[in-house]
Amino acid sequence: MTDVAGVEQRWAAYFRWGPYGMLAAGTVLSAATVDEVGMSTAERYTTVALVGAAVVLQLWWGRWSRGRPLAPSVPGACYYFLRWALAFALSWCNPFFAFYGSAGFVGPERLLRGRPLMAGLVATAVILASSQAGGLPLHGPLDWALFGGLMCFYIVLLIVFGQLAGREEERTRIQTATITELERTNAALQQALDENAALHAQLLVQAREAGVADERRRLAAEIHDTIAQGLTGIIAQLQVVVNTPDADLARAHLARATDLARHSLGEARRSVHNLAPVALADAGLPEALKKTVAEWGERTGVRSEFTVTGTDEQLHEEIAATLLRIVQEALSNTARHAAADRVGVTLSFLGDEVILDIRDDGRGFDPLAVPERTGSGGFGLDGMRARAERVAGSLTVESEPGHGTAVSARVPLVRHD
Repeated sequence: MTDVAGVEQRWAAYFRWGPYGMLAAGTVLSAATVDEVGMSTAERYTTVALVGAAVVLQLWWGRWSRGRPLAPSVPGACYYFLRWALAFALSWCNPFFAFYGSAGFVGPERLLRGRPLMAGLVATAVILASSQAGGLPLHGPLDWALFGGLMCFYIVLLIVFGQLAGREEERTRIQTATITELERTNAALQQALDENAALHAQLLVQAREAGVADERRRLAAEIHDTIAQGLTGIIAQLQVVVNTPDADLARAHLARATDLARHSLGEARRSVHNLAPVALADAGLPEALKKTVAEWGERTGVRSEFTVTGTDEQLHEEIAATLLRIVQEALSNTARHAAADRVGVTLSFLGDEVILDIRDDGRGFDPLAVPERTGSGGFGLDGMRARAERVAGSLTVESEPGHGTAVSARVPLVRHD
């Protein structure tokens, strides 16, 4: 763009000062050849008047065109043809004023377009051809023949250079359009980059907020699964102590309450530090589930069984912790609501997934009638389902009033590194 501006400035400088130089050259050569050309006194005075008129014309054009873009216009066409008329009249007086007339060949497309452009070029060729043929007026057939030949030569040049100029103009137009399109594309690309940067920043904020929310949910679920369930078990043991007159039985339940308190405290500490549950610290998932089911059955007095099918795999800590928490929550729900006599827990390793089934023969319920837990009343089924979905799994519940409940969790089998 800087080069284009520089070219326009140079053209403006030529149109302002170039014709003065050509007029000066013609005036000096004409003054030096007054006697050789045989100018009369009247022609000399006429020449002085015409030169003065040409200077006035150039002054007017310089003032009018200053600060204006060089483009075809009515004032530009008037200036071009007035300058031609003065050059023609001057070359009639002295052929050397053709120097001033030759200014019509330089940059005419910036003053004229279409048919006026061609007419102006042909008229300028008339000045040059007549001056080279001996000056106006022409005398004799030889002068006219020479003038005709020169005119044909100039017309051919005009046609050839006109075509070349047209091609160059088309090439310039294409380049300008290409540059404009590139600038538009660059602007659109920059805008897209700015939008992407803003979107990236927004996504970072959202991801950070989502991470904070997820961590809060994790801690809430861990506290529910550890402290809340432990306190529930402790309360159950203490209620037995309060309601029994047998001192030995009371001491046994107090001991269980103490063990539950210690266990819950360890679970709470590990949950805060995002470690695996206590039951998984020194054993795999099947052993942890077996121990959890057995302790729950001993604590509640409900007959409970644990079964493993398929080939035991060492699971990733997150998968194992998720399944253990689901079993703990399901057993806690069974103890609080089901009034079951028998509970069965099955862990199945099937190809690329692990299936956990918890079944009881309790009073059952209508799954569609269970409201979503949106307050602080607990997690229950929603909590188990959220845990399964967090590891790309799923959880289904089948139950019917009076016919027990079956909870099934399916999670991908991700092995321990």
